[in-house]
Amino acid sequence: MPSAEIKVYTISELTRQIKQTLEDEVGHVWVEGEISNYKVYGSGHAYFNLKDETAQLSAVLFAGARAGVAATTRLADGQRVRAYGQITVFENRGQYQLIVRKIEAAGVGALMQRFEELKRKLQAEGLFDPARKRPLPRLPQRIGIVTSPTGAVIHDMLNVLGRRFPNLQIRLAPVKVQGAGAAEEIAEAVALFNRLCGPGSAWPADVLIVGRGGGSLEDLWAFNEEVVARAVAGSAIPVISAVGHEVDFSLCDFAADLRAPTPSAAAELVIAPKSEFEAEVARQTRALRQALQQRAAELRSRLAAARTSPCLRQPEHVTERLAQRVDTLGMRLDHAVRQRVQAERQRAEQAFSRLRLLRERKVRQVEARVVLDERRLTQACRLQADRLRTRVAGLERQMVLLSPLAVLERGYSLTRTADGRLVRSVADVAAGAALATQVKDGVIGSVVT
Repeated sequence: MPSAEIKVYTISELTRQIKQTLEDEVGHVWVEGEISNYKVYGSGHAYFNLKDETAQLSAVLFAGARAGVAATTRLADGQRVRAYGQITVFENRGQYQLIVRKIEAAGVGALMQRFEELKRKLQAEGLFDPARKRPLPRLPQRIGIVTSPTGAVIHDMLNVLGRRFPNLQIRLAPVKVQGAGAAEEIAEAVALFNRLCGPGSAWPADVLIVGRGGGSLEDLWAFNEEVVARAVAGSAIPVISAVGHEVDFSLCDFAADLRAPTPSAAAELVIAPKSEFEAEVARQTRALRQALQQRAAELRSRLAAARTSPCLRQPEHVTERLAQRVDTLGMRLDHAVRQRVQAERQRAEQAFSRLRLLRERKVRQVEARVVLDERRLTQACRLQADRLRTRVAGLERQMVLLSPLAVLERGYSLTRTADGRLVRSVADVAAGAALATQVKDGVIGSVVT
């Protein structure tokens, strides 16, 4: 038993003293850190942690103060903030906390910044392109699950799948879903399913579900690692990502073929209830039965009509009618041919008559044109002959005027040597040379002395 001199505190007394000490010694402070586990309850109060690399501090933002903060700052996990408030102790839990009065953004937290940078990188490579996402099979038979084997997630999904479609085949690849090495385990599990349960294997999985339950950004970080996003994007088996709650987004969500808001929702999305398929099969069965019955009724009606048909009861009548019809058609054809020949003959005669008329008309036109052209040619020849005669007369007059004989008429003469050369100078002759001098009415011979 403790002695009477030793002060023994009750838990409440000690907690109140610690609270008083913190409030007196520390009081109101500004702190800077990264928000995690941010939750708003129905009362309007927000509870979260402020943390740095080595420690974390519980914080509460009551509804009155939160209303003023919401107008300027949107709070979310991963956001780095500066908060002002009073350090105190929540006595029921014996936990010290910061009652926040003011809060302002101090930049994006390191994890959130890393998330955005990696998201931009993978998006630029096309890993999140909607065009590469595949539709899920409507009726999968084999489902692979990558998650923790001990959490509530696997039990929830198995319950949902068993309730919706009891005879599904399910295989689990157990992995760590947070902490060191979790991302590598998740990526290797996806690769393992593709190696052992891919198309063409003995147990080809139709779809994979990769996920875990909710948590803070740090808890979910394994699903934001590049190795996981690449493994999911490269899977030959369609992948459903079911990470955290509806408000949580991970790079695994963007890389997967389909994002489910929760693991239980993934189990609901992967397959419809068996009752829906049974109802659809029943509906199709009824439709097929009705179609078959209707077809059978149609065939029975046709058979009954055939039995009462005169054609089947007295087939020779059909043959006779057909033979008579052939004869009728033959006569009609012969008559039509004769008429056509007669019509073509008449058309030919009419064409020949028109051709004769055209030829005679053309001949008359040509003859008239020849007579007219002959008359025009004769007239043109006469005019041309008159023009030529006039020109010859003019040339004759010019020739007479230009002729040397005309000069002789005026008393001139021409003297030539014996060989006919015209004498123009005394140097052209020598003594004793015979000359002939032509005058108007004859030639005079002479000898040079």
